[in-house]
Amino acid sequence: MMNSFKYLLHLFLFTTAIAACSQKASKYTSPAGYKLDKPEKYIMPASLLEISGITFKDGNSNILYAAQDEEGKVFYLKPGDAKAQHTKFGKNGDYEDIAICRDKVIVLKSDGSLYAFPFSEIGRPEAVNVKEYKNMLPHGEYEGLFYDNLTNQLYVLCKICRDADASSTATGYILSVTAHGTIEQQGSFSISVKEIAAMAKKEKMMFQPSAFAQHPMSHNWYILSSVNKLLVITDSDWKVKEVHHLNPSIYGQPEGIAFDKNANLYISNEGSKTGNGNVLKMQYTVSR
Repeated sequence: MMNSFKYLLHLFLFTTAIAACSQKASKYTSPAGYKLDKPEKYIMPASLLEISGITFKDGNSNILYAAQDEEGKVFYLKPGDAKAQHTKFGKNGDYEDIAICRDKVIVLKSDGSLYAFPFSEIGRPEAVNVKEYKNMLPHGEYEGLFYDNLTNQLYVLCKICRDADASSTATGYILSVTAHGTIEQQGSFSISVKEIAAMAKKEKMMFQPSAFAQHPMSHNWYILSSVNKLLVITDSDWKVKEVHHLNPSIYGQPEGIAFDKNANLYISNEGSKTGNGNVLKMQYTVSR
């Protein structure tokens, strides 16, 4: 009898522990088609310790293009390469995101300044035809940049905007890339932080987005926040649809997000004193 009692007690404690772990793990959910808890990891070289924005040209995942927080350089490499090459375009500074607009590379600085140069200059040690766009955006701190090939528009998302309440609204701006290659203001958009907080089961939050990209098939927006450790999904009109908590043991400092043409999802994480930066790939799978 005593052995049976001990067996039942151990079985009860074991199943209780499993249930508790499952309940805890369920906090970290994934969007349909992705497994955020099982990414393929690409370790970045030392030059990309502070990797921030990432992108692909025309959705081709064979070459990854990246910016980092300290140097005015565009880095490029095949995912998995031990070294990255780079093209210098500006002075050292806090560069946060990158987009490739057909024949141009555009890099976003945290103060909202944009730097554009011909894609054909990638591969040179230094770009020579760099154009700087300053004071196009309201004062604030910016980290997110995305280019829509279909509309020829640039989207910029503010992390901390002085003219917006971060507990109520996240603000973004739309820019057009003209036929002459110049960049002009076109409009703005907003995202309800109150809706994000409600779905994240928070009474109130200061939402600070760090990067965003548009899904190539659904056209939903995937918005990343390193500070909040969240992945927010909205529809094409910025209506909040889903909020997913990111496991900090996997997503230590997520600063960049991109899709390839097959809708595979990539998230970049800055490194630290104990490890290199990385890019995590989530294969897109459609249930049938």
